[in-house]
Amino acid sequence: MKVRPFEPGDIRGCAQVFMAAYNGLPWNYGWKEDEAVTYLSEYSGSAQFVGLVLMEGSEVAAALFAHRKTWWTGNQLFIDELFVAGDKQGLGYGKVLIRHAEEYCKANSLDMITLMTNKLMPALKFYESIDYTRVDQYVFLFKQV
Repeated sequence: MKVRPFEPGDIRGCAQVFMAAYNGLPWNYGWKEDEAVTYLSEYSGSAQFVGLVLMEGSEVAAALFAHRKTWWTGNQLFIDELFVAGDKQGLGYGKVLIRHAEEYCKANSLDMITLMTNKLMPALKFYESIDYTRVDQYVFLFKQV
């Protein structure tokens, strides 16, 4: 297992892992490969993008897509997506990627990591188990149009 920075050639492998993570239980999403590639490319193409991939040999097994963000309390890394292939979940790959993101922050003078997750899914327990704090004063809103 090796963690390295995301490279543009990783996008299809990341899309495969993204679909393996989210199209199965408990999420049951319906991502198609071209949609997943487009979605992840929207992140990787941004100016402040930070990406990490966890490799098993020559295959992507997990990835973290984030971006640097300026905030009045200090610069931060906002995690947009963290995903681990369904058959690799529970092996500590997510923790490894988070540790690398934390080291990236220390090396690049970023003060904190922020993210959003679904409070009804197991991901919340994962983040709380590695000392991330739930902030109840924020609300995620949307409107179907």
